[in-house]
Amino acid sequence: MRGATSAKWVAGAAIIALGATACGGGSGSGSDAKAAVDAQGVYSYQSSEPQHPLQPANAMEVGGGRIVKNLFRGLTDYDPATGKLRNQMAEKIETTDSQHYKITIKSGWTFHDGTPVTASSFVDSWNWSANTKNNQVNSNWFSDIAGYTDVHPEKGKGDPTTDKMSGLKAIDDKTIQVDLVAPVSYFPYKLGYTAFSPLPKAFFTDPKKYGENPIGNGPYKFVSWEHNKAVTLKTYDAYKGEDKPKNGGIVFKNYTQAEAAYKELTSDTLDVLDQVDPTDLPKYKGDLGDRAVDQPMGGITSIAFAMYDAGWKAPEKAKVRQGLSMAIDRDTITKTVLQGSRQPADSWVAPGVAGYKQGACGESCTYNPAKAKDLIAAGGGVPNNKVTILYNADGGHKEWVDAVCNSIRQATGVECTGDPKPDFKTARDLIDGHKVTSIMRSAWQQDYPLNANFLRDIYGTGASANDSLYSSPEFDKFSKDADKATNVDQTVALYQQAESVLAKDMPSIPLWYYKTNAGWSKNVQNVKYDSFGDPVFTQVEVKKK
Repeated sequence: MRGATSAKWVAGAAIIALGATACGGGSGSGSDAKAAVDAQGVYSYQSSEPQHPLQPANAMEVGGGRIVKNLFRGLTDYDPATGKLRNQMAEKIETTDSQHYKITIKSGWTFHDGTPVTASSFVDSWNWSANTKNNQVNSNWFSDIAGYTDVHPEKGKGDPTTDKMSGLKAIDDKTIQVDLVAPVSYFPYKLGYTAFSPLPKAFFTDPKKYGENPIGNGPYKFVSWEHNKAVTLKTYDAYKGEDKPKNGGIVFKNYTQAEAAYKELTSDTLDVLDQVDPTDLPKYKGDLGDRAVDQPMGGITSIAFAMYDAGWKAPEKAKVRQGLSMAIDRDTITKTVLQGSRQPADSWVAPGVAGYKQGACGESCTYNPAKAKDLIAAGGGVPNNKVTILYNADGGHKEWVDAVCNSIRQATGVECTGDPKPDFKTARDLIDGHKVTSIMRSAWQQDYPLNANFLRDIYGTGASANDSLYSSPEFDKFSKDADKATNVDQTVALYQQAESVLAKDMPSIPLWYYKTNAGWSKNVQNVKYDSFGDPVFTQVEVKKK
């Protein structure tokens, strides 16, 4: 929603538990589940305008990410009921050393234009997406593959010397050979990210045109994109995956105000909600009854510092950042402003994710006004004694941003104000352009259920989701050692050491973990939300009218 479904950067006020079941306040049970179903019925879903063209490696935010996720299926994904890794297009993934992988794909899959999906469909897609000339936001997802730096040289080191990674080959139509730079024990987990989707031959004739009219291999095919209004998908009847749709399609409706989406849900003109806005959180369970959802979700909201700004670069400013974190009364804000729908964060990794370490943030995530003042003074003070928090105004964030600023102001005397931008795309464009001078909202939804996704993919030097441009040789060393580990347990432990570096440097302030607080209209049933906070789109049933 990024850095691997896309994390994605998330637009709304919400943002896995690895073993969490896809259930909620209601799950389509009872009399509601007995209604007759229109298998061709189309339902609507609360969404936002995609930031980029609809290309698999170009979606790092939920507006485009959830659409791309339904247009494509890759080699692996995650069971919505258990969160466990499962094969989709992969018949089998074999390795003896976690560095050299032989992947066999299933037969019979086709793209939405009827052409077959082959091993070359993956290899060609990954090579194109990794190439720096093609400017894909998730290109660094392929950096594990040998030869990546030949197609994606570091900035300032010239153009690509080839258009093919040496570690990637289609042996035949059903077999992919992947050789990594070093062992990555969790590489099959990463293959579940949409950047690793296959692309049809038609894509390469005009990638720009394709981005407006994509052809995938997933459960839904593209119908139309009315910019700033809606994206419409319909069921692909020849889909070969395990999760065949129980409906006829989805309309991803754009909303610039979360309150408007909730109002339409309660009037049954919107069918499935992404997230209840803060204003309506106190009453949504009463309004929706057994159609209300309240369940854990694998994600976190933080506020991140513009580490590239001169005011935050000095080493002693780490104390200032720690002090600002101590000035935030997470307990009170989550209980009052957020109506108990969030859990105060004590780590940079969400609970339930493999590698979550309780209390990893240390005392910096504990409210302590007196020590906050001392640390800020010891670090030379906040630049200009003022901070601003950039956020998108269409996501229901104003209330909590104001509360965070009030807490900082009252605890330390530092001036703090919100810096709202009209919509998610506008905010992301400023963040992606590194034009933030103070602090930015930074909410992350997991791409795969491992602490690496919350750490390396956000805080690693050069990572595509590293909005702060934070860079730490110590953090990077732990990350690289973790990636070289030959089993997942070792990987997780080394990433926990990398997380301890964040506690010293404090490039961002963890605020709280999210739940899915959502619901659905009277027009649909069998609505369940997975551990990523997404509805299980294919399983939604539309009632006959």
